[in-house]
Amino acid sequence: LSVSNCIRTVGNIDKLFDMNELNGKGNGEKTSLPLDNVQAIQEEMDRHAVDMIMATSKLYMESLEVKTCRPNWRSYLQSSMITQEDFNFITTYETVKGEEKRAFLENNKLQCARTFVSLMSNISKDQTVRCVLTMIDDMIQEDRSRVEMFISYARKEKQSVWTPFLALLTRADGFVINQVSLIITKMACCGVDLMDGADLTYFLTWLKDRLRTPGNEYIHTTARCLQMLLRIEEYRFAFVNIDGISTILSTLAGRANFQLQYQLIFCIWCLTFSPDIAEKMHRLGVISTIAEVVSETSKEKVIRIALATLRVKLFSPITNLLEKPEDASIARENAIQMVQCKITKTLDLLMSKTVDDQEFTEDMEFLADRLQSSVQDLSSFDEYLTEVKSGRLQWSPVHKSEKFWKENTQRFNEKNFEVLKILIKVLEVGNDPLILCVAAHDLGEYVRHYPRGKTVIEQLNGKTMVMRLLTHEDPNVRYHALLSVQKIMVHNWEYLGKQLEKENQENKQKLTAPNRSKPLEANTATETKM
Repeated sequence: LSVSNCIRTVGNIDKLFDMNELNGKGNGEKTSLPLDNVQAIQEEMDRHAVDMIMATSKLYMESLEVKTCRPNWRSYLQSSMITQEDFNFITTYETVKGEEKRAFLENNKLQCARTFVSLMSNISKDQTVRCVLTMIDDMIQEDRSRVEMFISYARKEKQSVWTPFLALLTRADGFVINQVSLIITKMACCGVDLMDGADLTYFLTWLKDRLRTPGNEYIHTTARCLQMLLRIEEYRFAFVNIDGISTILSTLAGRANFQLQYQLIFCIWCLTFSPDIAEKMHRLGVISTIAEVVSETSKEKVIRIALATLRVKLFSPITNLLEKPEDASIARENAIQMVQCKITKTLDLLMSKTVDDQEFTEDMEFLADRLQSSVQDLSSFDEYLTEVKSGRLQWSPVHKSEKFWKENTQRFNEKNFEVLKILIKVLEVGNDPLILCVAAHDLGEYVRHYPRGKTVIEQLNGKTMVMRLLTHEDPNVRYHALLSVQKIMVHNWEYLGKQLEKENQENKQKLTAPNRSKPLEANTATETKM
């Protein structure tokens, strides 16, 4: 990109994300963030404004090429594919510049919306639709208030403003669908009325599916749309309701480049500004996924946004500690997860390096201090519980510790058998052989150490889930499932243990008895010979 293009695009991004709009004081009164949170997002966007250009560089570079080609509007008019009014407007629009263009649009608001909607809806040629969408995008970039032209036109026609734009998402042309997705996003963020209902669900689901589409060359544009949308609270909750967080995490866990890592963690960071969402994230594997990214990347901006996200997750649930005592347990659980994911070691490594950024240093010091104080009195069951809730089970020492099971089996019944239900759910939906092995083993150990364990597991449908694994393709899973089923089927482990001990003693006696008789036999044989 040329320097002039970079400067112009950065300016447009600044317009799109100015403080008034973010704080709900622009054209549309959005239910958004408190001022300090808005400033945090704005500062982060400003810091990486040029990177945001690169996030849509493929789309941007293709749009430059599109602008060099002008459709033959007269041929469309002669073939009656467009009306005379549309022809007059679009040919004039292409020729006017600067103040003359602004005045022209101001005097022809409804015709502008009518013409653009008509052109993109009634023309099938991809190249022409590309041109129309590029003109719409440039027009909104110049002045975001122009979104209202489309809203007013749709209201006058008693139509949904979103319908003609959403319809283009089904086109086959990659540029078309991604350009229109960016336009829809800007309209949803800049308009007076929020996108809602079925339209919002459809669009967010489309974006989510695009994240999962293999070989998506425009995936950075998809992530860019989510970055813009998720700063608005209503959109955050709608995205969470369609399981959007899991999609972001699975994309992060794949082979995402550093720019995509930054964008997706930025999306998670925006989500954490809604306390109700932040409190649920510890169950979804957010911490472990981000920790893995931090441990593998060397890009400072990725590490920065990752640590900022972890700091919000750790700190925000305890802002009302005196009013909501239960929030302290959530913050503690988050801290334990971070320790288990070896965030402390990563922080030690980062803090050993020279960092000029004061804010970055403060984030690292804050996390290190809070993690240290949170795990000073960490018990083995706290550690186990956090591991189970994270869904990343492994053969850590507690699973095979006889002392752990004897001391903590009763705690598996707490909160209406919460831990057991999670383990059973893992068996039902999990596909990782290691995790399935550990979960099956733990259910068996619970039954072995708790007198009513067999009844509890059967009532929770755990026995059925374990038995399903007896036909699993992985031999280790089948083995641990078989051991677990054996433990569940036995009624009295204490009695069985005594019986086994008795049998072992009898076997030892039988083994030692012949050894004592051999010398006697030898002596008898000697006497006979003599």
